[in-house]
Amino acid sequence: MSGFLVKQPGLLTLIQDGGRYGHHRIGLTNGGPLDADAFKWANRLCENDLNATALEISIGGLVLEAQVDTILAVTGANMPFKINGQEAQRWQGHKIKAGDKIELGFTTAGTRAYLAVAGGFQMEKTFSSTATVTREAIGGLNGQKLQQGDILACKSHHADTLWALAESEQPDYLQSATLRVILGYQQHSFDPVQQRLFFSSEYTLTDRADRMGFRLEGRRIQSTLDGILSEGICHGAIQIPADGQPIVLLNDRQTIGGYPKIGSVIARDTAKLSQRMPGTKLSFEEISLEQAHNINCLAERRFITTTLQRIA
Repeated sequence: MSGFLVKQPGLLTLIQDGGRYGHHRIGLTNGGPLDADAFKWANRLCENDLNATALEISIGGLVLEAQVDTILAVTGANMPFKINGQEAQRWQGHKIKAGDKIELGFTTAGTRAYLAVAGGFQMEKTFSSTATVTREAIGGLNGQKLQQGDILACKSHHADTLWALAESEQPDYLQSATLRVILGYQQHSFDPVQQRLFFSSEYTLTDRADRMGFRLEGRRIQSTLDGILSEGICHGAIQIPADGQPIVLLNDRQTIGGYPKIGSVIARDTAKLSQRMPGTKLSFEEISLEQAHNINCLAERRFITTTLQRIA
């Protein structure tokens, strides 16, 4: 088995594919990339299936040594990227030779980068996915974050063409973020005043943020529900616990929970949220289900029709 040797694993580097679906009934959550847009771009730049297995690097500090010749691309957070000590461009493909050293430094904007290789990393699926969920010790390599000495298996790949995404199409992770929300069926437990307070207030992202969910601080809001039976939780759900401070639930959330939920942040905006640092100011905007469908369809169409630049 050959591919890439992990010389330094970074703070939190996880093997991820598009996610694990259809297993909530046995308590397994989705996993998958927090920023699905950056993840898909990394795979597209390597001419992969968009759900091919790649790496999610949180904050940075990853060092790999190539054991095969292949194509590699890095997208997402602004992490200094070097190949054999030389600065390399993110958001484009690079030819890698066996023996090359790949380094990702610590981020200056955004929090998560994605590293894909041509053909994807070759990992055995567990419950239909390679996505790592450390709480469940499932997926990836033994269900854990990368460790020094791990081997990331991949096939050798040779290509004459390399692709890049134009700078104008790359996201700006320093922009302020407004999170668009579809109200849920428990919205009526938040009276009109509480809803207006929620959508007109500014919240701060706290350091209590991980792949399960992001806790916010700001205007306290209250539900008339004193408690509910545990029920299924969707991606992006905004729970309001007893302290009145919102929690936006993400990919590694528990499959059931018992806090009232005012609504759900759309997936395109949970991706934005996942790239923000603690201390970031955030606000919420109510949209309809129809608007959410339009936003998603337009974004998917733009992704498909955006032309990559040929650089080699």
